[in-house]
Amino acid sequence: MVSEVETDAREGRGVKIRRIGGRGIKYTALALVLAATVNYGILGTLAHDIDNDPAFRATEIPEGGSSAVATAAALIDREVNQNGWTPNDPFFAPTALLDNMPNFQAGIRQAVGRFSFEMLDQIARTRGSSSSDADLERATGFLQFPPDIWMWQPTRSLLPTVPSESQYRDGLAALMRYNARLSAGDAVFEPRADTLANTLTRISADIGSLTAQLDRAQQTGWWVFSNTADDVFYYNKGVLYGYYVILSALGEDFEAVIRERNLANVWEQALSGLRQGAELNPAIVLNGDLESSIFANHLALQGFYMKRAILQFEEAVGVMAI
Repeated sequence: MVSEVETDAREGRGVKIRRIGGRGIKYTALALVLAATVNYGILGTLAHDIDNDPAFRATEIPEGGSSAVATAAALIDREVNQNGWTPNDPFFAPTALLDNMPNFQAGIRQAVGRFSFEMLDQIARTRGSSSSDADLERATGFLQFPPDIWMWQPTRSLLPTVPSESQYRDGLAALMRYNARLSAGDAVFEPRADTLANTLTRISADIGSLTAQLDRAQQTGWWVFSNTADDVFYYNKGVLYGYYVILSALGEDFEAVIRERNLANVWEQALSGLRQGAELNPAIVLNGDLESSIFANHLALQGFYMKRAILQFEEAVGVMAI
């Protein structure tokens, strides 16, 4: 028979164990909340960077190489290797809950990818009849890779995969190899009016497709707030910024064409539209009704600058067609 003293002792130990267990759960929960606050609230905020410096250019351009190609490569290097690629961050990464920077970076990738394709299909061909450049083929392929692929995507495959930033580093290396070969006289770069006109036509069409997304995004959300509108705004911001920086450098490559066709004013106005659209920086992206709301509609304002740039590029193309 168990004595009353032993019974009391056992019951006391049980209460003590329960108390320790309860405290452990509380401390664990508190530690998790603190860790999440530091990770997402502090580290995430510090890592979040919308880097839209309009004066950004490649610091090293090989003699005889392309300023635009060097700048496109520098953009990829900055976003992937310096700022850190965020569109594919897993849920535990500090920036996982922040979507402005990922959308902005994805937009830059879109602009660089489109430009690399135009280099492959237009500017790096002799009258369109020569074979395509092998390095530009590689660059274009790598830079078309989706921006949100992490090293392990169970929704796509249970096996590890190559993440987006690795693909973009390969694209960066291919662009740099092309420019080095161009500097050595072993690659083609045709700074002609027709190649510039065709490139601007396709870039204008790409920007035009984004304006259609603006129209659809303006019909989403609650009142003046919309996650979709916010995502579209920052993606477009990245595209406009990428095109502004690259085309500013491309103007240096095609300086003779722009001067001979008296396109300086039109060119600067088109770039100005891209720059102003890229520099829009609202504290909160508002999606006010265009007809009845007293609140701003930042998508509509962004669309205004996009359409103005398109019109200026179309005017430049028209002049070069004469």
